Amino acid sequence: MKNPYLRAVWAVFRKDLAAEFRSRELIPAMLVFAVLVVLIFYFALELDVKARTAITAGALWVTFSFAGTLGLNRTMSAEKDQGCLDGLLLAPLDRSAIYFGKFFSNLAFMLIVEVIVIPAYSLLYNINLFNRGLLLVTLLGSVGYVAVGVLLASMSVQTRTRDVLLPVLLFPLVLPVIVAAVKASGGFLAADAFTEISPWLNLLLVYDIIFLAAAFMVFDYVVEE
Repeated sequence: MKNPYLRAVWAVFRKDLAAEFRSRELIPAMLVFAVLVVLIFYFALELDVKARTAITAGALWVTFSFAGTLGLNRTMSAEKDQGCLDGLLLAPLDRSAIYFGKFFSNLAFMLIVEVIVIPAYSLLYNINLFNRGLLLVTLLGSVGYVAVGVLLASMSVQTRTRDVLLPVLLFPLVLPVIVAAVKASGGFLAADAFTEISPWLNLLLVYDIIFLAAAFMVFDYVVEE
């Protein structure tokens, strides 16, 4: 890559992936947590086939949201505790490159968990989730969730109550993503007309663009506090 900005983003992204594949702490923890949530839904809600289909979209996004929050908390707290965050801030690069490197690494972690959870959910509940529309919604929803999550995790990691503060700040802001993702996912699973689903897809797309742009503009100020 000849562009210095893209090289900086790639360096942060590669560092996070290398650290995770060396330690193998974050993805297994997220995966175990996600599978436990799916199992709790399965055993706590004794539903017939029709009812299972009706709750699938909501159950999936509850699982993705909780696992994603766990991942965001652990990646940023590890950076802070090991002094890596201070080193990144002292590096001669645009601060927004740190944000996008963290964004892509956390998105990769979340997508890895989703790639495993979706087949597991399909097998356990006997529901076919291999739907191109559902996979598109999963990608768009994950982008919006991580875009806001990385920004807020960078803010909350500076506090002593970061484990509690991040969910308190994050869930109200990502509520539009979760609602839109659940509605769009449910629409694809129920084979609704695309005209009924497209407003929710548009909401996800607009949300992703707005918050990525906002994070690009304010990350420098947020990470300094």
